[in-house]
Amino acid sequence: MVFGGALSRLDGMTTLVIGARGSIGRHVLDQLLAAAVPVRASVRSLATAAELPPGTEVVAADLTRPETLPEALDGVRAVFVYALADGAEDFVRAAEKAGVEHVVLMSSGSVLLPWTQNNAIAREHREVEAVLAASALRCTPIRPLALANNALGWSWGIRDDGAVRMAYPEARTAPVHERDVAAFATEALLGRAGAAVSDLLTGGELLTQREQVAMIAAALGRPVRIEELSPEEGRASFARFMPAAQAAAVVEFLADAATGGSPATDTVVRVLGRPPLSFTRWITEHIADFQ
Repeated sequence: MVFGGALSRLDGMTTLVIGARGSIGRHVLDQLLAAAVPVRASVRSLATAAELPPGTEVVAADLTRPETLPEALDGVRAVFVYALADGAEDFVRAAEKAGVEHVVLMSSGSVLLPWTQNNAIAREHREVEAVLAASALRCTPIRPLALANNALGWSWGIRDDGAVRMAYPEARTAPVHERDVAAFATEALLGRAGAAVSDLLTGGELLTQREQVAMIAAALGRPVRIEELSPEEGRASFARFMPAAQAAAVVEFLADAATGGSPATDTVVRVLGRPPLSFTRWITEHIADFQ
């Protein structure tokens, strides 16, 4: 493993994965390595670099610290990056100066839904997309709507006292596996995907939150009860982990999903040529998080 220092340039063909330890970024890194693409991983602290695959070129970079970006972007042709409103302009300036050609942006499918115009999370992602679109960089946004990984937020309650506390248990979404999201990003980075890679990305099956919890309980082999929260209680619960405006946006999304506002699409089939990975498979792969 290379820690900082002399970074490979490879005639500008290196692909940088920013946030390579993230739930999606790590899969993007793994898929690029499997494709034998020259790839560089960035982490906020090199102390965590040992968690990445052996032999990976690693550099410390933080979108909130623009002075760390030039070294990370040196010799890079393409970048995978999570949307970050506070650092978007600094990232664009650094990427343009470094000669980056293509940015694959982890955005949100909420930007494509007309009823999310005033949703704070959708608004932030639209703003980041607009910053990239106004730049000299070619940008491909990836737009998943409901991540299967969101269910990990229930793991603490399930482990603690066998309960999940949630607003709108009948909200229906089509959870998308993080590997499918990463596959879209990888296809875009490798130049193998057309415009459809930016279409609304979902899993293949609409499931209520109640049904998702029941599936987790079945995999655990023990009951899990649901304690329904009011919208106000739901906002307060989410606000323990995120800004109040984002917490309100999540509850707003669930309210709309409870009335049919969260669709399932065929985007995975059209882009990847196979069915989406199921929520059942996601549970199997993550069951240890709930035990």
